[in-house]
Amino acid sequence: MKLIRVVVAVVILVASAVPSWAIENAGLDTELIEKETGLKGTMQEGGVFQVTYPRKDLHPVVAGVHMTPPMGLTAWSSFQKAGDHTMVMGDIVLTEDQVAPVMDAALNNGLEVTALHNHFFWDSPKIMFMHIGGMGEESKLAAGVGKVFAKLKETSTKKESIEIVDIDPAKSTLDTAKIDSAIGSKGKLTDGVYKVTIGRKTTMGGVDVGKTMGVNTWAAFAGTDSKAVVDGDFAMLESEVQAVLKALRHAGINIVAIHNHMTNEAPRIIFLHYWGVGPVEELAKSLKSALDTEQTK
Repeated sequence: MKLIRVVVAVVILVASAVPSWAIENAGLDTELIEKETGLKGTMQEGGVFQVTYPRKDLHPVVAGVHMTPPMGLTAWSSFQKAGDHTMVMGDIVLTEDQVAPVMDAALNNGLEVTALHNHFFWDSPKIMFMHIGGMGEESKLAAGVGKVFAKLKETSTKKESIEIVDIDPAKSTLDTAKIDSAIGSKGKLTDGVYKVTIGRKTTMGGVDVGKTMGVNTWAAFAGTDSKAVVDGDFAMLESEVQAVLKALRHAGINIVAIHNHMTNEAPRIIFLHYWGVGPVEELAKSLKSALDTEQTK
C-alpha cells in the first residue's frame, strides 16, 4: 500500500513539474516536422515547435564587429496548432544572391513570403532577412519549409549568377511608346529615365491619401530597347502581395524589399521594391502581368 502511495506521489510530482505548454503540443507531429524540414527542433512555450538553422557558414562583419549566429544570424521556423490546421512562421537569414532562389522555393511550395529587409548597416557581405508564413496541413507546410532550408543550404555553396550591365541613364534610347502600350499607362521622361506612376488609395486619420502622397506603384526604365533596367515599387493590399510576388518572380524580376511605408492606414498598404534587367518591352509586360493580379488599380 505504501509503495502504491509513493508511486502515485511521484507521478503527481512529475506531472506538476511539466509545463502546461509542453502538454499542449500533443497536436503537433514533431518527428514529422523534423523529418520534412531536415532540422532538429525544440518545444517552446505556448505549444510552439521551432526548428533552427544557425548560419555558421556566414562570417559577416558589421562596422568591424565579427557577427555570430547568436547575434541574430539564426534562421528559424516555428509551428503551432491553429484549430484543425497548423500555422507556420519563420525568418530566413540569407545573402543577397540567395534571396531569389530561396524566395522561389517558398512561393512554389505552398508558403507565403511576408517581408524582406535588412537588419544591419555597414555589413559585409550584405545580409537580408526574409519572413515566411503559412496555414494549412502540417505535413505540406513542413515539406515547404524543408524546401526553403534545402535551397538555403544549396545556395550557400553554389552561388547564383548576377547579371551586371553597363547602363548610363543619360544615354538612354528607349522607345517609350512600347512601355506605355505594354503597361497601359503613360509615363514621363526625365534625364533619360522613363518613369510610369500608378496611384492607389487608402485613408489615414480619416483623410484620403493617394498617388501624390506616395501611395503608388511606379517603374523607372533606363537603357536601350534591347537591354534596359527597371526598378520601382509596388503598392499592394495585403491580399494582393503573394500574387504580385509570384508574377514578378515568374518573370525573373528580383524582389529587393517587402515592407510597410505607413502606419494606421486603412486599408493597409504593403510596398514591394524590385529590380529587373532585360529587353524593355519584356520588362514592361512583366510588370503589367503583376499589375493585372491586383484587385483594384
